[in-house]
Amino acid sequence: MSTIERLKRRSDFLAAADGRRFHTERMTAQGRLRDAGELRDGVPAEGLHLGFTITKRVGHATERNRIRRRLREAVDAVAEDAPMIAADIVLIARRPALSASFETLKDDLRRVFSTVTRPRGPKPAAKFAANAARGSPGAGSAEPTPTGRAAGRGDAATAATRILAVDAGHARVAPSDRHACDGSSDGQ
Repeated sequence: MSTIERLKRRSDFLAAADGRRFHTERMTAQGRLRDAGELRDGVPAEGLHLGFTITKRVGHATERNRIRRRLREAVDAVAEDAPMIAADIVLIARRPALSASFETLKDDLRRVFSTVTRPRGPKPAAKFAANAARGSPGAGSAEPTPTGRAAGRGDAATAATRILAVDAGHARVAPSDRHACDGSSDGQ
């Protein structure tokens, strides 16, 4: 039987937030695989560690506590199915977890454990370089856009909104210093 320990320190919650994410209607899970030999309170951290976050936006205290109790019970019910891996997982509950069936919560947790604790694949830069080498669409190029800037990942939406007429065979660029409210350039 797998025992699941609790996450207690803020730094552990923040570290898990940098890892993989998994979303359902009832919860969001954030998790990371721990490094071998990582210590917790001077002792090697072993096994799965789980923390809960239920914000005040979800409801008042009795509702938040009920959600927390339901999630703890669901975690205990699926603990045998949990992988034996050194990982930290944070469950961020949403309001639908209050009225969801217990079986649905257990199914969500099984999916959380399998998704969040899966090792990451190659780094995104390696995937990006592989796509560029194949010449696949979306690989991105450093060709300048009509605005004169190179279209990177962050500029794609901006560049797409500035090109008004691509279907006609030419690109008409919208002036970037105009405002949507009245079309003036000074905002007044």
